[in-house]
Order: sequence, then C-alpha cells, then structure tokens
Amino acid sequence: MAHLRSIFAACLGLTLLSFPAPAQEMPLALALSCAACHGTDGKSPGAIPTIDGRSAKEMKEALAGFKNGTRPATVMNRLAKGYTDQEIDALADYFSKIK
Repeated sequence: MAHLRSIFAACLGLTLLSFPAPAQEMPLALALSCAACHGTDGKSPGAIPTIDGRSAKEMKEALAGFKNGTRPATVMNRLAKGYTDQEIDALADYFSKIK
C-alpha cells in the first residue's frame, strides 16, 4: 500500500509540474530576462533605453516591430522573435504599469 502511495504522489507531482505558471506570474518571469540589459524594473543604468512606464501600446508596437524585422535593432530583433503575441502583450502591460 505504501508503494502505491509513493507512485501516486510522484504522478501527482509530475502532473502539477506540467501546468503552466499562473498568468500573473508570466510577466514577472519574462521581465527578469529584460533586466540584464534594461535594468531592474526597466530602469536602465546606461545607454540602453529605459522601458519602465512606457505605454503598453508603445511597447507592443516596438516589440512587434523587433519581432517582424521592421524596427532596426542589434539584439532585440533576435530576442523578440522568441516571444509569442501573448508574451509581448504581457510584457508591455507589465512595464507600462511600473512607475
């Protein structure tokens, strides 16, 4: 019986790991990768543009432009190609709300 409980617990754990993180956690997880260049919470410490507080519309347009190649970039065009439209929306909404 203890063996069956162990198998059940392992299966339950694997099942829970297969579900995506809640939607409210997705923007934060994505935003952490932005911090390397754009600074913590999008407040750039140097020449790279600060992205905190920009409008969601502006951010979505910029990221979409990087993704489809219509906006020139050195790195962002390659990074943005890996984002889904949902992730772009989440990032734009996240950074637009930071003050």
